[in-house]
Amino acid sequence: MGLYRVRVSTGSSLCAGSNNQVQLSLVGQHGEAELKRRLRPARDQEEAFEEDVQEYLGPLLFVKLRKWHFLQDDAWFCNWVSVQGPGAGGPEFKFPCYRWVEGTDVLALAEGTGRTVVDDPQGLFKQHREQELAERRKLYRWGNWKDGLILNMAGSTLCDLPADERFLEDKRFDFEASLAKGLADLAIKDSLNVLACWNDLEDFSRIFWCGQSKLAERVRTSWKEDAWFGYQFLNGTNPMVLRRCKQLPARLHFPPGMEALRAELETELQGGTLFEADFSLLDGIKANVILCTQQYLAAPLVMLKLQPDGKLLPMVIQLQLPREGAPPPLLFLPTDPPMAWLLAKCWVRSSDFQVHELQSHLLRGHLMAEVIAVATMRCLPSIHPIFKLIIPHLRYTMEINFRARAGLVSDMGVFDQVVSTGKGGHVQLLQRAIALLTYSSLCPPDDLADRGLLGVKSSFYAQDALRLWDIITRYVQGIVHLHYQTDEAVSKDAELQTWCREITQVGLLSAQDRGFPDSLQSLDQMCRFITMCIFTCTGQHSSTHLGQLDWYSWVPNTPCTMRLPPPTTKDVTLETVMASLPNFHQASLQMSIVWQLGRRQSIMVAVGQHQEEYFTGPGPKEVLKQFREELAAMEKDVAARNAKLDIPYEYLLPSLVENSVAI
Repeated sequence: MGLYRVRVSTGSSLCAGSNNQVQLSLVGQHGEAELKRRLRPARDQEEAFEEDVQEYLGPLLFVKLRKWHFLQDDAWFCNWVSVQGPGAGGPEFKFPCYRWVEGTDVLALAEGTGRTVVDDPQGLFKQHREQELAERRKLYRWGNWKDGLILNMAGSTLCDLPADERFLEDKRFDFEASLAKGLADLAIKDSLNVLACWNDLEDFSRIFWCGQSKLAERVRTSWKEDAWFGYQFLNGTNPMVLRRCKQLPARLHFPPGMEALRAELETELQGGTLFEADFSLLDGIKANVILCTQQYLAAPLVMLKLQPDGKLLPMVIQLQLPREGAPPPLLFLPTDPPMAWLLAKCWVRSSDFQVHELQSHLLRGHLMAEVIAVATMRCLPSIHPIFKLIIPHLRYTMEINFRARAGLVSDMGVFDQVVSTGKGGHVQLLQRAIALLTYSSLCPPDDLADRGLLGVKSSFYAQDALRLWDIITRYVQGIVHLHYQTDEAVSKDAELQTWCREITQVGLLSAQDRGFPDSLQSLDQMCRFITMCIFTCTGQHSSTHLGQLDWYSWVPNTPCTMRLPPPTTKDVTLETVMASLPNFHQASLQMSIVWQLGRRQSIMVAVGQHQEEYFTGPGPKEVLKQFREELAAMEKDVAARNAKLDIPYEYLLPSLVENSVAI
């Protein structure tokens, strides 16, 4: 009984408002009241009104929303509802929504305090939690894009996605406009170059356009240098392959006359400065056939030495694995004829393109994030504190992955058209890479230790990944310890256990043998698992996404395909190199796609800067405030370091790391 003040916030996207009428009901611990006032919510507006309620409600638990329509259902995007009362000094209750309200079904919003099942001994929210998850499991169903791959959201077209997973208008307009621009530029370049000669490396300048990347311009002029080649393994767009050698690789065969090379490698090995980048994952993968023309793949091994000044220099390249009964593969050296050495490096960079885009970027970033997203929507109700913690990091992931499966790795998609692993090779590589998708590999402290990169001062990726991981860890610990005080509270949270099990056993196809937990039994184990989830959706993805425009725009530096087999002699000419690299159409399409996906996104949310407030109460707000302060301190320190570097490393700069896998 008393006067309640109600505020309703509508989203700012173009179609967030609605012409339909919305009616609210307040549900308290002791009663329920339907409010007489009906709203017509307007875009980007906060509407407030007061209403005298005759019933005694007690502490508020829910707000119920019901949208009425006469002829047309006009969806409404509700941010939140706030209710204060009864009386002038009554408490204020916040009910977060941040989703579309469609149809005429009643939508119940729980008050924004995070609650586990254990936190609800009276069962006030039990029916709400169960009903919400039952409805979500009908909407969010597991699919299997290709046999042998981790699972994904079911559906074949964007229309199959729930409305809450779709791009809002600003994001959709920006994405589709950039795609149209890229295709238009591609058509222009193709028409201009169709009759032009294509016989010199500088001819790639005709399709090079990279006004948004100063580093790409430097790559164009410096890509032939060994120091630039080696730098990319440390701090390029794929810093996930390099590892310190513990012994000389068994596949490295030394023909007679190479004793000095072996001794040099042994010396570096003993000094702890010998590193390798092994692309054996590509061995035996079926290469694409494009317009009736066979393309080619290799499985290179690169041995590199770390110099006292931090430069990583290649020492030897072996392009193929040894075969029984076949001549041993050639070893290419920096002292070889310049064109032979350059072609060997091109082969390595093309192989890195395949492994990066499919294993490091698509599998470890996009597909892994989608598993986390689908499991979260199926297993954690919106009142659960871990749902509130992780949901901002899942925004737009399902749609961008649907678009990738429909346009990039689909039948007749970009990979089939211009990439040497297209037409099935890309799926084969992904299937192989599943075995390497381990829990420890997604946790930078473990991964970097395993690969021997801790303490490498010129590995700015390693330094920044560790710092961002630690910052996210403290953020997760802050939220977790507000809601869980003991290990027992963790182990008895049935919803949390179901979520963890759904990720490991269902989405990742029984990944316990790869170290993923199928239950969470302690606070430390829980915090590490959640940190892995958030880092995967933020820093892990950004570290393998943001560098594409810089390092892939100049196509000879990282060719998407190779049109001749790997060389079997060192008698290599410029004509051989040009005939091996992509033709002008392949290069133009690579440039266009790289620009569209790799450019700095105008519609993005930086890590930790989401505006949605899923939690209420001062505790979570203070934890988020501390998280943002630590990110700002990292931003300042990284910027100061980068100012002293010849090549600034920005791919884990917090202002550029997106809060979710959204591109």
